Amino acid sequence: METIYTPDQNELRRISELPTEPALRQAAAFLADLARDRTFQVALILPLIQEAEGEKDWYVACRYQAEDGAFSPKVFVWPSGTGTRIHDHSSWGVYCCASGAVLEERYERFDDGSHSDHARLKKVWQLWWSPEDGASTVLPADDGIHRVGNPGDETAVSVHLYGPSVSEVDGRDYDPSRDHVCDRQEGGEEKVPDQFKDLLED
Repeated sequence: METIYTPDQNELRRISELPTEPALRQAAAFLADLARDRTFQVALILPLIQEAEGEKDWYVACRYQAEDGAFSPKVFVWPSGTGTRIHDHSSWGVYCCASGAVLEERYERFDDGSHSDHARLKKVWQLWWSPEDGASTVLPADDGIHRVGNPGDETAVSVHLYGPSVSEVDGRDYDPSRDHVCDRQEGGEEKVPDQFKDLLED
């Protein structure tokens, strides 16, 4: 019987306590190793790909939040043709693909930020991310405005790690068609699937 891969929560905490730049570097290496780990692939990623058949939208399949909010690993499933709206986060974040590929578009603001619900954006780059491409990193707030999606033909699965929040809101959503931005609250109880709890036990 194969042993379930068990990430070290002490390592996640250690990373979350670092200053942002070294935290991003070490989180990227941690996730790249996790995404390539065979037992992690067999225990979680492959079943998620099978379960995603027929899904019409992307979703967070597994999530875990440290009690003090210091770190939060998540696993996203991206069926073909799905993607997020343009958004930012209230923490630094890192993600890498464990299966398939996603397209990330990165944006910058070119307004002065003086109006709370107004933002003018310009797209500055886009990149495909696959398991061979390493990890993408984002900074909090205006320094990490992006959109992630899967315009490809096959389901993709990505593994994410978020650091401590610097704001009371989860982040902001942007609508460039109206030059609009609004706060996003993460709501409700977060269900943690048993197989993800097993993967995160000390």
